[in-house]
Amino acid sequence: MPRVDAIWRHPVYQEQLKRIDELERDRAFCRHGLPHLLDVARIMWIDALEEGLADELPRDVVYAAALLHDIGRATQYEMEEPHDIAGVRIARSIMGTVEDGCAFSPAEQDLIVGAIGAHRDGADAASPLARLLYRADKLSRPCFACAARPECNWPEEQQNLAVRV
Repeated sequence: MPRVDAIWRHPVYQEQLKRIDELERDRAFCRHGLPHLLDVARIMWIDALEEGLADELPRDVVYAAALLHDIGRATQYEMEEPHDIAGVRIARSIMGTVEDGCAFSPAEQDLIVGAIGAHRDGADAASPLARLLYRADKLSRPCFACAARPECNWPEEQQNLAVRV
């Protein structure tokens, strides 16, 4: 997936991911690094295949949305701007400046940032991509096995309290 690889190699993406990793180094709760992002991508793609959405949602668009959905986390930690809002801005910057031949179309960019902007509230998940991202983001978290769960401020109805498929 050359376009996803271009996102991964993008200097802004790498800088933001490094900042997130540094800011979450001592975090007891869920982290938002590459393992989480890839878990979300894989769950999204499995769901897309199971729901017959693979023709409508190319795999690299699904993976791009997953890899970019938490890219605003460092901004949230440092400046208190919600990460979904910061993420839309940062994701547009990254997708708008990927290396030659790896660009996402304006429609694909709109779809991806729409999903990023809606990934915290399933009620805003207007597109199939946004719905897949919202669901996969929750399912990727093994809350049922988390030692920090008693201190977690995530609402219980959003916690993943069982092994689910």
